Amino acid sequence: MDYTVSMFLNTLTPKFYVALTGTSSLISGLILIFEWWYFRKYGTSFIEQVSVSHLRPLLGGVDNNSSNNSNSSNGDSDSNRQSVSECKVWRNPLNLFRGAEYNRYTWVTGREPLTYYDMNLSAQDHQTFFTCDSDHLRPADAIMQKAWRERNPQARISAAHEALEINEIRSRVEVPLIASSTIWEIKLLPKCATAYILLAEEEATTIAEAEKLFKQALKAGDGCYRRSQQLQHHGSQYEAQHRRDTNVLVYIKRRLAMCARRLGRTREAVKMMRDLMKEFPLLSMFNIHENLLEALLELQAYADVQAVLAKYDDISLPKSATICYTAALLKARAVSDKFSPEAASRRGLSTAEMNAVEAIHRAVEFNPHVPKYLLEMKSLILPPEHILKRGDSEAIAYAFFHLAHWKRVEGALNLLHCTWEGTFRMIPYPLEKGHLFYPYPICTETADRELLPSFHEVSVYPKKELPFFILFTAGLCSFTAMLALLTHQFPELMGVFAKAMIDIFCSAELRDWNCESIFMRVEDELEIPPAPQSQHFQN
Repeated sequence: MDYTVSMFLNTLTPKFYVALTGTSSLISGLILIFEWWYFRKYGTSFIEQVSVSHLRPLLGGVDNNSSNNSNSSNGDSDSNRQSVSECKVWRNPLNLFRGAEYNRYTWVTGREPLTYYDMNLSAQDHQTFFTCDSDHLRPADAIMQKAWRERNPQARISAAHEALEINEIRSRVEVPLIASSTIWEIKLLPKCATAYILLAEEEATTIAEAEKLFKQALKAGDGCYRRSQQLQHHGSQYEAQHRRDTNVLVYIKRRLAMCARRLGRTREAVKMMRDLMKEFPLLSMFNIHENLLEALLELQAYADVQAVLAKYDDISLPKSATICYTAALLKARAVSDKFSPEAASRRGLSTAEMNAVEAIHRAVEFNPHVPKYLLEMKSLILPPEHILKRGDSEAIAYAFFHLAHWKRVEGALNLLHCTWEGTFRMIPYPLEKGHLFYPYPICTETADRELLPSFHEVSVYPKKELPFFILFTAGLCSFTAMLALLTHQFPELMGVFAKAMIDIFCSAELRDWNCESIFMRVEDELEIPPAPQSQHFQN
């Protein structure tokens, strides 16, 4: 056998080694290109997926993620539909005031906290909520319809003042009280509520000034709402007008409650929010319950917070970071003051601690960006006016107001720090698989970069980690390419090296085979009768 191998190696020319290394390098390169393309498109390795999906069941293995996917399908059956809806941008329920807060930040730092994309979305929201087709019947509303489309802030403010001046024009009505004389009754036209809203949002430099303007807007908006309520069934035009007046009134009351919360009148703000939710229960698009949760946490009314969560943390409602992390905070509050990682590792987790850890894992899976802000591993900025659920923008908006509530609960941040990183160890590929929720959407990074200012480093977590087989094929391709290059440059030297390596390998294999065969032959041929035990002891 050794002679046959030697003859075969001696017949090989250097061209054979050049062709062999070049072909192997080409094949490994093609495998690497295909693996990389498949990973960019589907987020996983093709070789790994085939081995897990097809080879592992044949070998008796069980996919641990099948149970996870089945649990996820119970709560979120239409995962594709919901993932598409979650990629859209939502109005931030805790957005700040432009004049009193965003502009003051610009005056101090010289930086713009809002992007053009974010402000453009706000302009579209204002046109949707505060305008209707019958605005041409009211001169002031017609002016405000143009004002919401203005890009220049000063032009919008000037248009709002113009709308208020039009409403101060007095119309005289002749009333015959005495036959010989007449008296002129002075009658004021109704004020423009949306003009006051714009001035409160953008011109007021303090929260107190904004609150005064919102109170004037409330008087005007309440009057318009009552008049349109009586005429809403008289036609589609009046119905659209009533819908617009309802949106205006709800917006004003919500912002008044937020002004009270900013000025320290938290109990008054809670009452206003509760009354607003009772009066308009169907207007869930404003997410007033998230404002209510934040105010109740400030009052440390944890029982009331739990009651609100029981109503809004429902499987049929869209989740948010406020819902998930507030639920985790309440469960962590029950065990965080006595929690110790060392003690938990020795005795194991109790039922309450397990519930708290599972709630934190649930919250982190929904939005993995929040813990870095709560643990102050990343600096906060002013929240944008719009957020992307499960994105960095939502994490900033949540942590900006709720960091103080986590700090107030003793040991809550410690428990979060010890447990949050374990979430994605349970999910091999969070971008592709969901444990409690539908898969993490890939669109968050692109939308967050448009919503957040340029000076902020957008959080991209969890990052797409390269699978093992891509790294393996990359190393294999590099190694074979290097061998092909060396063989092409030094074919005779590489041929000698290849023959030597093959000789060593073959001789080692032959030696092991010879040793094993000799040992078996000796074992068969030698017959050594065992000595009796009694004789052994006698000897």
